[in-house]
Amino acid sequence: MPFQSDRELILLGTGTSHGVPVIGCHCEVCESDDPKNKRTRTGVAVRTQEGTFLIDTSPELRLQLIREKIDLVEAVIYTHGHADHLFGLDDLRLFGYRLERAVPLYCEEIVEQQIRASFSYAFEKSAAVLHHGAVPLLEFRRIGLEPFEVLGQKIQPIRLMHGRLPVLGFRIADVAFCTDVSFIPEESWPLLEGLDVLVIDALRDMPHATHFGIPQALEAIERVKPKRAYLTHVSHYLEYNSTNARLPAGVELSYDSLRIPY
Repeated sequence: MPFQSDRELILLGTGTSHGVPVIGCHCEVCESDDPKNKRTRTGVAVRTQEGTFLIDTSPELRLQLIREKIDLVEAVIYTHGHADHLFGLDDLRLFGYRLERAVPLYCEEIVEQQIRASFSYAFEKSAAVLHHGAVPLLEFRRIGLEPFEVLGQKIQPIRLMHGRLPVLGFRIADVAFCTDVSFIPEESWPLLEGLDVLVIDALRDMPHATHFGIPQALEAIERVKPKRAYLTHVSHYLEYNSTNARLPAGVELSYDSLRIPY
């Protein structure tokens, strides 16, 4: 599907770490024919007037980019370094080759360490003798909680807690993306005020140690009162249509390929 706006967030994936359908599961959702019940691992493409960057690199990144007809990625920002948000990174090899420069990775120090450990072949001295394009050409750019700019777009990091792990959400204009969150520190709430759209973690109905369930996500939505909210990082416990039927007005499950103008 072609881009519909000059500036938009495209939800590349909206599923939990197992994806939906889950391997070996034959529940109603996993066997559903509804494409909105088929959820690849979580990630976002952000289209700006200067190009496209990603939030996270899921294991299905190649398939997600082909599906959305995204031909070039010029940067990536990372929420955290868990496998379901990181392990598509090697698919960036093609973009370093096309750009003839390193693809910048905006991340916290701990995420850089995880990337270096998981993709050590990209940073070893021996990589320099391999043919052009054999390994991803990457350049780290350290971020914290201060705003930064990517492709002309201001990005505001938002500190979130994923269990005991500090992670980042990001606000882009009046859209905030807050995946993998089980607690929002008090100092982060003001950064969520005045939103047009909030995309927020809601794994399932039941409580979870490292993710919001629907009740906790709805409490956060009620507190910040965005004009619209989408629930992401969704498991196979939530069927798209029946779940939406019981959610409040202005709140619904997200789905792969959802486009959000900003």
